[in-house]
Amino acid sequence: MRRALALLVVLAAAGGASTAETDSVFLTLDALMEGAPGVAPAAAPRRLLILDDGTFYVGGTQHLATGRLEKDELKAIEKRLDKIRKQQPGLSGSVAFGAGAAQSRLAVAKGKPFEVTTTGDPDLAPFNLRLLASLVADLAAFSHPSLRPYHPAFYALRAQVGSLAGGCRYWSFPVSLEQSLAAPQALSASATGDWPTGAIASSVCANDKTYVVTLRPLLPGERP
Repeated sequence: MRRALALLVVLAAAGGASTAETDSVFLTLDALMEGAPGVAPAAAPRRLLILDDGTFYVGGTQHLATGRLEKDELKAIEKRLDKIRKQQPGLSGSVAFGAGAAQSRLAVAKGKPFEVTTTGDPDLAPFNLRLLASLVADLAAFSHPSLRPYHPAFYALRAQVGSLAGGCRYWSFPVSLEQSLAAPQALSASATGDWPTGAIASSVCANDKTYVVTLRPLLPGERP
């Protein structure tokens, strides 16, 4: 796989995601996205989800793309996973590749399941972790000829008390601000209008307070 499309997704947010295709998940990769002014990493779409039938979704700061792997391409990933399992029996928990702030979580549902959180630069991994480091690096830079834009049907609308630099908008969604403060709300894509989505946050003024609002893209079957 070519190391292209270096798009990152927040680790914590995706860890709580739930999809209707749970039984058909092949693997997922979540990566920690660095925060910045006006950026809410927890609202970024998932970095990578591959299903058993080869369908996959990759996410960046705001947008998602989808495509489909051929059977032989899935088999190639399976073989790499088998080699990792043989090299690291009982792999789970956390492993450190070396220096560096990069963090990711790889969860494999196909075959003998395992989940591992990695830290550090994969290029600095010791010999006994090189197979795992290589796979994590390739999945984090996932690219494929079948990639095409994916337009989510729903978003998770979330509001929190806070402020951002610059001006603010007025609440214009069909669900109340109070509901979105209590918990993320599912919102149809048609109701998002021209609001920023993904990790790009917006500022809202209401009731003499300011709020930080995000719209996290949801995958098919995923709940807020």
